[in-house]
Amino acid sequence: MFKKFLAKDDVTGVTQLKGSVQRGLRTKLVERYPPLEKWINEIAPKKESIVLIKCHEHIEIIAVKSELLFFRQRDGPWIPSLRLIHKYPFLLPIQQVDKGAIKFVLSGANIMCPGLTSPGAKLNPAEANEIVAITAEGKEHALCIGCTKMSSENILAKNKGIGVENIHYLNDGLWVMKQLDR
Repeated sequence: MFKKFLAKDDVTGVTQLKGSVQRGLRTKLVERYPPLEKWINEIAPKKESIVLIKCHEHIEIIAVKSELLFFRQRDGPWIPSLRLIHKYPFLLPIQQVDKGAIKFVLSGANIMCPGLTSPGAKLNPAEANEIVAITAEGKEHALCIGCTKMSSENILAKNKGIGVENIHYLNDGLWVMKQLDR
């Protein structure tokens, strides 16, 4: 999604959200990510304005104080950014890949089933189409955020094909997009 994303070329508009829209957005985020409830006022304080950044390919990004927090494509679910996951790693379920998968994940490749089931990997229970954070063997922070293409049981049973679709990874366009100059 963000492989060839450049803020100066892909951002089409920046809008400050109304107070009522901000309250509704906070509520939706807490419903989607229950662990966020305790931290929502720290992440998106009520006194701070939330900015909606519209981009090409129907991508929308939520920012507070120039910090990019969540993104989505079309009317899909709001997904936390990797920077937010590094601060609050408990927001998403975690899957771990082995060391051999690191360079491929960091170049934007999807996570294949064998990378989730080999020694060094840890496959935690997850349903299909669930947003997960991907960590790597021996690493502290998440490498990417992805969407499971099949459940954990199917990944173990088949052990072939794409297990998790890579949506946002370290050093992609969203990661390097630090702040917007209006």
